[in-house]
Amino acid sequence: MKKSSQLKEFSLSSWAIDHSTVIYVIIGLFFILGISSYLTLPRENYPEINTNEIFVSSIYPGNTAEDIERLITDPLEEELKGVPNLVGIESTSLENFSLITIEFDESISKESAKLKAQDKIDAVTSSADWPTFNNAKVEPTAFEFSLSEEVPILNIGLSGDLPIAEMKFYGELLQDKIEQMAEIKEVALRGVQDFEIEVSLDLLKMNAATLSFDDVINAIQRGNSTVSAGNIEGNGLRRNLRVIGEIERPEDLEKFVLKNQNGTVYMGDIAEISFKEKEKNSFARSDGKTALVLDIKKRSGKNLIQTVEKIRAIVADVEKNDFPTTIEVDISNDQSNATKNLVSDLANNIIFGVLLVITVLMFFLGFRNALFVGFAIPMSMFMSFMILGFLGQTINTMVLFGLIMGLGMLVDNGIVVVENAYRLMEKEGMSSIEAAKKGIGEIAYPIIISTATTIAAFLPLGFWPGTIGEFMIYFPITLSIVLGSSLIVAIFFNSMLVSKFMEIEDRELSKKSLWRMTFILGGLGTLLIFNEGTLRGLGTIMLLTTLLFWAYKYFIKGWATYFQDVSLVRLEASYSKVLRYALTGRRPYVFLFGTIGLLFSSFIILGLAAPKVEFFPENQPQQIFVYAEYPEGTSIDKTNATSKRIEAEVANVIGNSKYIDGDTNFMIDSNVAMVGLGAQNPETDKGGDQEMPHKAKITLTMAEFKFRRGFSSETLRQEIQQALKGKFAGISISVEKESAGPPAGYPVNIEVSGEDYNELIQVAEDLKTFLNKESILGVEEIKVDVNKSKPGLVVNIDRRKSGSLGVAAGQIGQQLRRSLFGEKAGIYKKDGEDYDINVRFEKEDRNDTGVLLDQYIVFRDQATGRIKEVPISAMVNIDNSTSFSAIKHKDLRRVVTVYSAVLAGYNANEVVDHVKESITGFNGFPRGVDYTFTGEVAEQEKNMSFLLGALGTALGLILFLLVLQFNSISNPLIILLSIFLSFTGVLYGISVFGMPFVIMMTMMGIISLSGIVVNNGVVLIDYTQLLIARKKEELGIPFEQMLPRLEAREAIVLGGAARLRPVLLTAITTILGLIPLATGLNINFLTLVTNWDPNIYVGGDNVIFWGPLCWTVIFGLTFATFLTLVIVPACFYLVYRLKLRINAWRNQ
Repeated sequence: MKKSSQLKEFSLSSWAIDHSTVIYVIIGLFFILGISSYLTLPRENYPEINTNEIFVSSIYPGNTAEDIERLITDPLEEELKGVPNLVGIESTSLENFSLITIEFDESISKESAKLKAQDKIDAVTSSADWPTFNNAKVEPTAFEFSLSEEVPILNIGLSGDLPIAEMKFYGELLQDKIEQMAEIKEVALRGVQDFEIEVSLDLLKMNAATLSFDDVINAIQRGNSTVSAGNIEGNGLRRNLRVIGEIERPEDLEKFVLKNQNGTVYMGDIAEISFKEKEKNSFARSDGKTALVLDIKKRSGKNLIQTVEKIRAIVADVEKNDFPTTIEVDISNDQSNATKNLVSDLANNIIFGVLLVITVLMFFLGFRNALFVGFAIPMSMFMSFMILGFLGQTINTMVLFGLIMGLGMLVDNGIVVVENAYRLMEKEGMSSIEAAKKGIGEIAYPIIISTATTIAAFLPLGFWPGTIGEFMIYFPITLSIVLGSSLIVAIFFNSMLVSKFMEIEDRELSKKSLWRMTFILGGLGTLLIFNEGTLRGLGTIMLLTTLLFWAYKYFIKGWATYFQDVSLVRLEASYSKVLRYALTGRRPYVFLFGTIGLLFSSFIILGLAAPKVEFFPENQPQQIFVYAEYPEGTSIDKTNATSKRIEAEVANVIGNSKYIDGDTNFMIDSNVAMVGLGAQNPETDKGGDQEMPHKAKITLTMAEFKFRRGFSSETLRQEIQQALKGKFAGISISVEKESAGPPAGYPVNIEVSGEDYNELIQVAEDLKTFLNKESILGVEEIKVDVNKSKPGLVVNIDRRKSGSLGVAAGQIGQQLRRSLFGEKAGIYKKDGEDYDINVRFEKEDRNDTGVLLDQYIVFRDQATGRIKEVPISAMVNIDNSTSFSAIKHKDLRRVVTVYSAVLAGYNANEVVDHVKESITGFNGFPRGVDYTFTGEVAEQEKNMSFLLGALGTALGLILFLLVLQFNSISNPLIILLSIFLSFTGVLYGISVFGMPFVIMMTMMGIISLSGIVVNNGVVLIDYTQLLIARKKEELGIPFEQMLPRLEAREAIVLGGAARLRPVLLTAITTILGLIPLATGLNINFLTLVTNWDPNIYVGGDNVIFWGPLCWTVIFGLTFATFLTLVIVPACFYLVYRLKLRINAWRNQ
């Protein structure tokens, strides 16, 4: 309870009022720094996601997944499991490649984690039995991973009637120029391979000459080298002596002498030398045309939009000055377009919201006072951009929505400050300076506490763990910065401006002044609109401003005055009657328990409505991916041939006449196909850029939402799914879309774990068959992420025979490896590029098992000193076999994943629930084999648990701050009750309007609502207590005693009536700030003033993503306004009556 009714000043605000010049300078400084930060901050679609994970990759060519697991992965995992701060460890062993993922807790930095992991790696690789390749130890590499660095920001396709070598030259020319940019991490060339010198050995000729691989390799290594012999001094000169031995042309290798005994044998006698592409490992097509495609990835933290603009400038320059006219350049998959549109739409939503808020403020407070409050919007945002710049943040979806969310909330403090000072000037007759000082002193602590409670609601979200937390954390950070900035603006800036410029009477704008303004602004604007771009926009704004002043003088001002003097007065009178009615007799109990009954009924209605439950909002895809996968061991040529047929089917769907206008497809921006290298699925292929000849990928990038003419890209995905269903035997096809948030895995994702990998794969295949028989609606295609179908051959060595012949197993393995895989014998330098010289059998011999086994191992017998030739076939026999496509571990246990995407139009949660029900009838899990639902389901449960905990923590923090403010437990509990009751509006809104319950967004909306609802309750109760204190003073009642019941009731009614305007204003401004984004109404204000075309459209990616959160706040806040104006006073009155009874009982 208030101890005094005295009006006191707030020292910080009074200092600001007394030092107005300093405040003006600070405002100017913040304004300049804010604009500078806005213009220079990097822009991106979604925020950088940097998880606390370290990756360890190892390349060991020529080995199966089993060998990689045994030789590389297992030893590393055994050592790495002892690294400090470890949370979990996962690994994937593939052919030639191992990738280990180490997750650390939050208490260790990435740099320290990487060093600790590297120490463990060094301990393993230093052992004598660690594998070697090309005479050097296999070197595992520890590195960090950033999702933004793995997603291509742009594809550049080059096509034309040129030889492949020339196309590659021009592709590499462009690649080198782009890679020189500081913003670029990597430019990968797809559809063409690196070149090499292949020394293709003829086995028969080599055997006839009694030559071995060692003879060929040693000859190349000795002959292809340049040696600096030293310096010669004489005649006052010091000259360097160099022996030039490096080849100048590939043909020079033919002259290398391999043998002189019994005649000279040259390299050209037994081998064919060719400078050629390495074995084909990728195909690329752009819009169906064979192309060489550049895959461009930017560095983390760099400005996406500026980076793409620089790339486009480089491409234009190279195309003009370096490329022949026969090369056609096609830029596709431009991610900056989506970012620009997203940023532009959100910025337009902010402008739209500002205009709505200012309009409402003008009607409630008058034009002049509305400007005082409206000043808080740009000033708070500029301060926020300045702080975000200092923190090294970027402008992205999360940051911009934080600004939109804060748009209506940040004027709350300004409204209370301006309205309170205005009331003191009007009712108490104070001067503007005195009203500003005492008015802010009256409400300073309540607005500080109410702002603190709002920030406290978002504070727990700052500790959101995992990838989702890394993604969402920018929202509470931005909102906290905005609200903190608005508090500074209200206390320092608004207080000073009110003291200088506030007047009770609204000045009359004379006709003379209006005409003068018309001639100046209107005349200059008329001249400027005949220009283009910015000048026309400036002219349009000048003309609109002139028209608005005329409209204000003759129409708007009259309406606003009528609203303030008549409508609001009537509203206040009606509200006072309603509140008196609600506080009479037993009616407070009726209102309170009736509202509680509504809360319980909302749960019943929600259960009956059974809304769809989603993890993230179901987005309209910006990209559609078609993944095609043959069994392991399929040749890239076969995959490519099938991919062309799939591409043709997709082309038929996207080429439907309904999507075509003239020669333009208004749905599709680009269509890029990759076969082999570059066709990886980031959800399942975590091994990075590896060869995968059995896979193909088609990427369809959609046009901007506003250009799609109302057609749904999700419907298009469904059409593609139906067109491809059942048409291609033996190949697995899935049609997927980009995730709406950070990667969380497939909706249907079942991990089967155990020790025996053959058993695990069999269980997974049985489970796949079982689920397919269940025919669960919505499941696209059940798949298993690993298999044992990769065909192979096992060479079994007869150790007795090989031992008696003096041949070791290692010699046989090395000979066969050299024959097939080849061995690097040196480097050929040309035009500043290095090309490998690889020695291997000619292609026909490499593919003939009989020839491979009939070759001789040639070596000098250590016992006799004579050359021996031993055929491999004499010591071995060969069997057909199959090997694993991959071997995966999770926390050192082997694991196989059964997964599926969900068909377009189906709810993922409902599909997963059906899968869970079905799997209970599967009896194929033997002892020692476990299964777990992971992926999106696990993330959903984990994050739901966190959000419930965050809500509880937020409510606890709010309660603590309220107790601190009121020095009471009853008043904080009243406000806490209003928070819980406000959920009624949310649940009824979702049920009545048939909206989905989106776990991430709806829960965040509820937490946001908790902080917003507190504001008005705090100010209302605090002011009511002040009125009670004043009434005691007036009646001469000591502060220790309580006011009589009827007098207290009247004080509550007066307090409610006095706070009606700010309560309505804060609710309306917050709701109106969210309305443009909630409804998806998009107006492009830039094109409106520059081209006189507003580009109005409804919908878009932003409304799909943020709509559920916006509507949660709108529904809840609408109901909470009723709670603040009726239920909070009723509860306060009931508690006051209870205290009176307790006091009366004590005094008996």
